[in-house]
Amino acid sequence: MVDQSDLSGRVSDAPSNNWVYRMLPRTLWPYAQLARWDRPIGWELLMWPCFWSAAMAANAAMHLGTFSWGLLFFHLFLFFAGSVAMRGAGCTYNDLVDHKIDMAVARTRSRPLPSGRVSRKQAKIFIVIQALVGLAVLLCFNGFAILVGLSSLVFVAIYPFAKRFTNWPQFFLGLAFSWGALMGWAGQFGSLSVSPLLLYVGAIAWTIGYDTIYAHQDREDDTAAGIGSTALLFGDRTHGWLIGLYGTALIFIFLAFLTAGVNWIGYLGLLVSAFLLFRQVKVLDINNVEQCLALFKSNNRVGLLIFAGLLLPLVIG
Repeated sequence: MVDQSDLSGRVSDAPSNNWVYRMLPRTLWPYAQLARWDRPIGWELLMWPCFWSAAMAANAAMHLGTFSWGLLFFHLFLFFAGSVAMRGAGCTYNDLVDHKIDMAVARTRSRPLPSGRVSRKQAKIFIVIQALVGLAVLLCFNGFAILVGLSSLVFVAIYPFAKRFTNWPQFFLGLAFSWGALMGWAGQFGSLSVSPLLLYVGAIAWTIGYDTIYAHQDREDDTAAGIGSTALLFGDRTHGWLIGLYGTALIFIFLAFLTAGVNWIGYLGLLVSAFLLFRQVKVLDINNVEQCLALFKSNNRVGLLIFAGLLLPLVIG
């Protein structure tokens, strides 16, 4: 049954001027919305740990005399394509799992499945198409990296159900969304070491932090639906928790850089990122929905700055 309040064909929590609505035929809008192509922040945040790991591995490879700009650019392209494809597949899967919940939440009931613009069968076919694109990207890596990438599917499968049995679904999101912190290193060396593991822990803490801010948009709806979130768990103590989470992220990313032998120049991006993260905590008003969304999106700049810092030593040589 089509939601008559959604005659525009758009969803309530996405910008209406996005390229999706300017360039794609209207028949493809529901699929673009399932994949969240009209909200790029998701694939951007999924991509940054991949980029960090690839650039950090490149720094280590430079010390070994095996660094190649060609390989780095190839891996970055693969991580970009894979992030868009797998984020889209994950969101479509999440919408299938949360179909009934989304119908009861004001912010999500205009999405393609609860509004009836896409059937469950069509959504499942769309997942397969996106997953095949992701698989094609993954198969471009070495055998070890392929196995590491496939292992992430365990956490991808669990995440949509986590809010039904825990107040820490953001932790499970972190486990899945931060997996790229392992992939860049695995793609470069065909193995793992302490550096990508430290980076992974740091990325998980970062993810929990920014998604807690995002989850404050839905506190009332989540309470009514009987599902958990760190926003509900932390409540008025959110600022203190964010200091701990962002502090943990910065410490572990710093240790990852240190063990990987990143040049001191590479820490500049991390230093500026620390300022942006703690500014988020300082200005955050958990009752201001628009501000929560804006601060959540600002983490894209954090990811970019850390990556830029890792590129600087490679450029300078």
